[in-house]
Amino acid sequence: ALNNYLAKLLSSNLYENVRRSGKKVLSAVPPVMEFAKRAEEHVKGMMTPGTLFEAFGFNYIGPIDGHDMDVLLTTLSNIRELKGPQFLHVVTQKGKGFIPAENNPNKFHGVGKFDPSDGSALVSTGHSSPQKTYTQVFADWLVDMADLDERLVAITPAMCDGSGLNAFSEKYPSRYFDVGIAEQHALTFAAGLACDGLKPVVAIYSTFLQRAYDQLIHDIALQNLPVVFAIDRAGLVGADGPTHAGSFDLSFLRCIPNIIVMAPSDENECRQMLYTAYQFNGVSAVRYPRGIGTGVIIQRKMNALPIGKAEVKRTSQKADNKIAILAFGSMLSASLEAGEALDATVVNMRFVKPLDIELIAEIAKTHWLIVTVEENTLQGGAGSAVLEILHQLKSAPRALCLGLPDTFIEHGVHETMLANCGLDGQGIINSIKQISLD
Repeated sequence: ALNNYLAKLLSSNLYENVRRSGKKVLSAVPPVMEFAKRAEEHVKGMMTPGTLFEAFGFNYIGPIDGHDMDVLLTTLSNIRELKGPQFLHVVTQKGKGFIPAENNPNKFHGVGKFDPSDGSALVSTGHSSPQKTYTQVFADWLVDMADLDERLVAITPAMCDGSGLNAFSEKYPSRYFDVGIAEQHALTFAAGLACDGLKPVVAIYSTFLQRAYDQLIHDIALQNLPVVFAIDRAGLVGADGPTHAGSFDLSFLRCIPNIIVMAPSDENECRQMLYTAYQFNGVSAVRYPRGIGTGVIIQRKMNALPIGKAEVKRTSQKADNKIAILAFGSMLSASLEAGEALDATVVNMRFVKPLDIELIAEIAKTHWLIVTVEENTLQGGAGSAVLEILHQLKSAPRALCLGLPDTFIEHGVHETMLANCGLDGQGIINSIKQISLD
């Protein structure tokens, strides 16, 4: 209450006018002016940390209770009338007013549907199976890998719960580092640990990795350090919206030297790719989507995949006029659906970098149309990488690249969002039929 009162006083015109008048009078006597300034800072410092910000030229006001709307609105109205840079310190409590959220703020950081009577999560129709999310697959792998290698350390920029690091942090607290909301520092810190012989795993959302692009290039890739990036929330993220969508990572990662980039098509492949990345003596990234997997059996035994090798999942039975669908990561299921309907060859590409150039060249010889499908922006993505390979061939087939459109996609149900982008099975079929008519 006292802080709120002081905030209203310090943001008032009366206080500001007295302050300016005093400065004008005392400026003629510098020693007295300096004494008055120090006295003001001392009085403020007894109640607030404002002197730090005022050293940067801000007029510090606060802290105030952000849930007291009368005080907040009055203070904001007063600040509008003040001249110069203002720093308003507002204190709020996460989940204020809803007891389940107050008691478990991490759980309610990003929520789906829940029962407002007790805060318990509601299971969506069709999602009642015990399938693991990709985040849970990563969480299990991280603990298992740490059991085998004491050099493994995990780093998160303030997303322990969201990235699946809770179990690891409890079992290996001395090997767990939460650097706060400081993605740039997370990557530079990982580089330093790698230089000292440790094996850092950076658990980070795709959209947050963008903030540390310079550190990724200069601190890690340039030195070719063995750092694993577990990139969660790759692709569209449903209700989290465009600020959290991982729409660009394939584009901004594949242009960096010394890095391998993988995209799993199911939970087991995710586990094996994480192991592959960890065994790779360089920079590696595994990008996986938000939500549950396809429900495949996850093999506990870990086996490294051959670097840069794709897997043919379906072969066309046609003698000629063949179509090949190259699916990257989460797009395999929809691509298989389209492949069955069109009798097309379907390839699980697995690696975005390096690509399986040998397989692409072989398919180019025997198919009239190559279709790439990715849950990433089309500009500079996996499809663009395939086009670069096809451009080098003397006789290349027609190509069709499917991916996220050149726009920020708003919130929605993930399946509906994919359908609107033409990235469900029927959408892929329609796009192929359209190009066949051209």
